[in-house]
Amino acid sequence: MKKVAIVTGASGGIGGAVAKRLAKDRFSVAVNYAGKPAPAQTLVADIKAAGGTGIAVQADVAIGEDVERLFKESMDAFGRPDVVVHCAGIMSLFPIASGDVAAFDQVIATNLRGTFLVFAQAAQHVLDGGRIMAFSSSVLARSFPTYGAYIASKAGVEGLVHVLANELRGRNITVNAVAPGQVQTDLFLKGKSEARIDELKKMNPLERLGMPEDMANVVSFLAGPEGGWINSQVVRPNGGFVY
Repeated sequence: MKKVAIVTGASGGIGGAVAKRLAKDRFSVAVNYAGKPAPAQTLVADIKAAGGTGIAVQADVAIGEDVERLFKESMDAFGRPDVVVHCAGIMSLFPIASGDVAAFDQVIATNLRGTFLVFAQAAQHVLDGGRIMAFSSSVLARSFPTYGAYIASKAGVEGLVHVLANELRGRNITVNAVAPGQVQTDLFLKGKSEARIDELKKMNPLERLGMPEDMANVVSFLAGPEGGWINSQVVRPNGGFVY
């Protein structure tokens, strides 16, 4: 019997790579998306063409009712999840001095409130012995200008990871954060010049951007039997990004 995974923000980028990898690892995958359905539907079609099982489920992770429905539709299709991977997030960059409360609230709503809501459902429904993961970022250690709202949201995500790991004591469920460095996704590349991208590549000794598949490999390990002793940790796949 296949295990079940729910992956938020899975219509592209890191989330898409995670969903594909877990399908390859023989999970039935609920592919969550927030906006346009076509990318998620294409991903599900690719998963099925490769012999896997998946469904696409629309839900905005910042809305409690949507997150509840995401879990319900997934469980109606496949049963209770063994693994939940929360990849959904946004990255709006602006200086704190701008006082842009609307932009700040949007980042917090999606990245931090969304994590809280997904964790709440995961804590209720993930099977004993399962895995829960959320995505943070290695940028927390660098405090780059204009990243204030994003860094604040991801710092909160890491805090929730440690608390939930303790709250699930006795159920053999691991809760971890994956905190990538620079990864070649549309979200990361948006608004950056080629010169800036080249500069960012050189911030790690491997002198390249990470790929979404690099992050999916880490998730696959944490979701598998070999990852069972890793709990309440922030894993930083970043190519040696200097702190």
